[in-house]
Amino acid sequence: MKPIIKYSLLLLLVASFASCKKDYLKGGSLHDPKFNGSTYEYLKTNALFDTLVLLIDKTGLKDEVNAANNTFFAPTDYAINNYVKKVVQERKRLEENDENLIVNFSDLDFGPLKDSLRAYIFQEKIARDNLNKDGKMYASKDGEQRHISLRDDPSNTYTTGGLTITPQYIYFSKVIGAVDPVDNIDVPDEEKDLRIVSQTSGIITNNGMLHVLANNHIFTFAKEPK
Repeated sequence: MKPIIKYSLLLLLVASFASCKKDYLKGGSLHDPKFNGSTYEYLKTNALFDTLVLLIDKTGLKDEVNAANNTFFAPTDYAINNYVKKVVQERKRLEENDENLIVNFSDLDFGPLKDSLRAYIFQEKIARDNLNKDGKMYASKDGEQRHISLRDDPSNTYTTGGLTITPQYIYFSKVIGAVDPVDNIDVPDEEKDLRIVSQTSGIITNNGMLHVLANNHIFTFAKEPK
């Protein structure tokens, strides 16, 4: 499956100015950030979240996703598929010594995944305007803490109209030990934070705020089998 949303110069430009223009990017063009409906209803309008909606239904979390004044960092269908195919399927193949074993979404044990999905739900509004490069820890609905920050991306700095612009993205992180800087080469791989960027941020629904995590995320931050 090839991702249908790719990083581009336009995405960088939008990310850089989202806090002042109050726009967000969808399908390659700018849109009003306000959606006249709930967060769950927004997800149902976009095919990128078909599997996520099924997961919400299977775990009975619709009301929590739609709770007032909350924030949802939505994993896309790609993130869930990455989890099923790259993690669950490969682990079971190794356990059962069957290289042809196929695991589908419907084969998952949805009970334990309830708290896994709650890790992306927060009982407060988390907006770009209130974030900075240092970030802060926020308590998610699963009872754990996630570090959320707004960081520069110097690798994509560009010049337009005589101005040099460094785009900024929201980063969603599972901290391993203490918060470590981005690309800290002195931190061993097994101790590095698990971090993913938001490919779309600042969608305002009738009940809260919605950010969309990048397609290459693996749901639950699960690690691929070695």
